Amino acid sequence: MRRYKHLADVQKLMWEPEHIRNIGIVAHVDHGKTTLTDSLVAASGIISFELAGEQLFTDFLDIEQQRGITVQTSAVSLSHVLDGQEYLINLLDTPGHVDFSGDVTRALRAIDGVVVVMDAVEGVMPQTETVLRQALSERVRPVLYINKVDRLIDELKLTPEAMQARFVKLITKFNELVKRYAHPSVADKWLVNVEAGSVAFGSAKEKWAVSIPQMRKKNITFKDIINAYQSGNQAELAKKSPVYEVILDMVIKHLPNPKEAQASRIPVIWKGDINSELGRDMLAANPHGKLCMVITDIIVDEQAGVISTGRVFSGTLEKGKTVRLVSSGQEARIQQVNVYMGPDRVMVDKVPAGNIGAVIGLKEAFVGETLIEAGVEGKGFEELRYISEPVVTVAVEPKNFQDLPKLVNELKKISREDPNVKVKINEETGEYLVSGMGEVHLEIVEYKLKKAGLEVKTSEPIVVYRETPTKRAGPVEGKSPNKHNRFMIVVEPLEPQVIKAIEEGKINDKQERKERANILREMGWETHEARNIVTIIGPNVLVDATKGVQYMNEVEDYIIEAFKEVVEEGPLMREPMRGLKAMIVDASLHEDSVHRGPAQIIPAVRRPIQAAILLADPTVLEPLLKLEVRVPQEFMGGATKVIQGRRGKILSMEAEEDITIIRASLPVANSFGLAADLRSETEGRAIWATEFEKFDVAPRELQEQIIRDTRKRKGLKPEPPQPEEFMEK
Repeated sequence: MRRYKHLADVQKLMWEPEHIRNIGIVAHVDHGKTTLTDSLVAASGIISFELAGEQLFTDFLDIEQQRGITVQTSAVSLSHVLDGQEYLINLLDTPGHVDFSGDVTRALRAIDGVVVVMDAVEGVMPQTETVLRQALSERVRPVLYINKVDRLIDELKLTPEAMQARFVKLITKFNELVKRYAHPSVADKWLVNVEAGSVAFGSAKEKWAVSIPQMRKKNITFKDIINAYQSGNQAELAKKSPVYEVILDMVIKHLPNPKEAQASRIPVIWKGDINSELGRDMLAANPHGKLCMVITDIIVDEQAGVISTGRVFSGTLEKGKTVRLVSSGQEARIQQVNVYMGPDRVMVDKVPAGNIGAVIGLKEAFVGETLIEAGVEGKGFEELRYISEPVVTVAVEPKNFQDLPKLVNELKKISREDPNVKVKINEETGEYLVSGMGEVHLEIVEYKLKKAGLEVKTSEPIVVYRETPTKRAGPVEGKSPNKHNRFMIVVEPLEPQVIKAIEEGKINDKQERKERANILREMGWETHEARNIVTIIGPNVLVDATKGVQYMNEVEDYIIEAFKEVVEEGPLMREPMRGLKAMIVDASLHEDSVHRGPAQIIPAVRRPIQAAILLADPTVLEPLLKLEVRVPQEFMGGATKVIQGRRGKILSMEAEEDITIIRASLPVANSFGLAADLRSETEGRAIWATEFEKFDVAPRELQEQIIRDTRKRKGLKPEPPQPEEFMEK
């Protein structure tokens, strides 16, 4: 049984950080990540070589096997020998489909390097660019693997020279992206280089790969590769230069070990004091220091309960240790420690710094949470920032009414495992609304519910809009029901540069006030306002602009609750707010705390904000997708017709050989069923990709209809309320 020996090897190697690599495999959907992972797993003796590439070992969910796509990240630990030294490689296979980009964001926090897989024919696709941008912002170093080289030989019939020219083009494009998105301090060092061997070429399906150093070592030329295909000798090629050897050698030589990586990553992704004891332990990946781990994945298991997987940055995970969950402020005991061997979780005694481990026993944990050893002072990690937000919703109800409690439980479990799934109950209609990144994302949620034995009915996809004020309005007065407390409130649109800073995480709720005020002052805010932000919820800000009002700090929690209620459901059609700046400009509060409880304060703040928004000419924002279509020139007309027929705007068209690349912007509302239309208009020859682009003002002529339809769907009267309805009579 090779596997058990393997586990012992892994446990020994876990204590040698110089011989560990934590890596991910990232790419555009369908470029061959999981097929490649299979070959790597086979190399460490976990599955047989014959099955590699067919077994899709890390896609062990049935739906992944049926769909042929990866929908969740899975972890595997492998060992590999280079120059007589054994190395431990902790590998995460991540999804490529844009609907699961949240999963990629989470995986990147746990790793130090990525192998970016690129299809030799399709080249840099939108999601290739997105995953590379995400990796570089987390200070994760890339190497490049150009896959599906067999297509250049079989389909495009390229000569060795043409093949090399094609590679040069792809590598140049890749390096342009590294230059654009990497931090200036590392951009030049992190460019990939063919001569140095940080680029490999091959076919994961045929199980071979080469890199320039390997070609020299094994005496292989591009002509030999083409000859192998012409004579049907690919199997010989795979024996002579197996894909796993080339990729894992490249990973060991060019991607950093945990010590090197943490020294440069921790100052970027951790908010604490680098010179504190914990800070120094993390910079050095010290296994004997105080424990600090960040959770990047959660699975709720029937038998084991909550399993939290993540990266140990300092100290050692061990059974019985008490830890503090930084964000939720709670303590918990570690009941069990595991490592992953493909789909199997294996119990171990300890997991030291620099490794990826799993913990059982943290009921309150969530993705992105930081664990610190109890009794140690320390801050959490930077919040995970997702590149997209949930923009599509479906209403879900069980076919059998008695299944409702089970449905509620399953939905809670799904949104716990995947923070990009948002679940909400529509009070008026009693429906459960599930929001996700796109159609496929929601189909997977539906699949998971069925798998749990639930029969559900789902509505057609519904678009999630946003509401925003377009001018300044107020002050509007709000009084508490007992008339003892009053607030004067002004609202105005939040400046675009502030929204951007919030979304990039430069400004956030947990920041030191002074640091945040300095950034806002540079953006033109007045000092008093910049210093007195009460809360930031999404891209919306509440400011206390009052001076010298007594008891304000005592009612702050209720004021935040009121603001949160408005931000989650704006007054126009109860969709979330975006770009709202609300300011309390004056207030008077009753001296007796009995008269200023939540039932008094919350409506006294909520109602004037709602009235002021309605006075500020609110408008509807709709989500737009970035769409890129690659299509043979003769079908270009068909593709543009489909896009324009769906309110799409064509932004650019460029020809690359005999393919036209169309870039367009498309409203999410008009994107449902796009696949079928594009296929039929281009005889199935179009390749396309979409990703969330931004929220933009919906066309004036459609706004009224959108508001009426949305309100009606929510069980409200079709006309939006008048400001007077929220004002004091």
